[in-house]
Amino acid sequence: MSDRTNYPGVVLVTGGAGGMGAHHSRTLAARGSHVCIADVADSSALVEEIISGGGSASAHSLDVTDPSAWARVVDEIRSAHGELGGLINNAGISRRLEFMDTPDDIWELTMKINLFGPFYGMKAVAPLMQESGGGSIVNISSIAGQVGYFSPAYSSSKWGLTGLSKSAAGNFAQWGIRVNSVHPGLVGTDLLGGASDFVAASLKSVPFGRMATLDEITEAVLFLLSDKSTYTSGTEITVDGGLVSNGLYHRIIAETGELS
Repeated sequence: MSDRTNYPGVVLVTGGAGGMGAHHSRTLAARGSHVCIADVADSSALVEEIISGGGSASAHSLDVTDPSAWARVVDEIRSAHGELGGLINNAGISRRLEFMDTPDDIWELTMKINLFGPFYGMKAVAPLMQESGGGSIVNISSIAGQVGYFSPAYSSSKWGLTGLSKSAAGNFAQWGIRVNSVHPGLVGTDLLGGASDFVAASLKSVPFGRMATLDEITEAVLFLLSDKSTYTSGTEITVDGGLVSNGLYHRIIAETGELS
């Protein structure tokens, strides 16, 4: 077995202009992949940064809720590179609203971006990935897609993405395409902007007592993209400092003074 880790030659990252998506993009480029950075925001500055650092990247305008935009981006990649080996469905939004406080428009928007977007994306890239000899799709879900989270729109979209990933994994296996989901816990990105009280309360339930670093999430994503996970499909990797497995119990015993 080779000690060298190989990554797809061309990877598409949605929501790649900032936050976790930008970190995934920078790291992939540093490891030799051409990164197609797709976002509704302008990603040209990040592309220039990657190229000036010796990497390879391109900018693509993409509204993930629009199937025709997905088709255009895939055509751009096919024309420029002739192949696609990886997709990171990273684009997403979070609205921390309780059930009865969630307006219909927020429910619909959250579902369209967080769940419809990955569905349209996987459907759009599958033919090119098949032509390329297979590949890996990584859907960025959340621990909110594993537990009963208070925000119905966000939680439902992420639970849906978990199931969607498993369904796609079964469908796409015949083409050599793997599909998995990554479930981050608390990560210091813009999604948590202005939520210091929420973060402080949440950290009480994290056995590690801290948020994840961007590197810790990206390494999980890169493992699933790489040739080190060629027999891994239809599963979840949870990166949460032990919150899902032990968080509630950890908090209970800590508050009763039974845990030093």
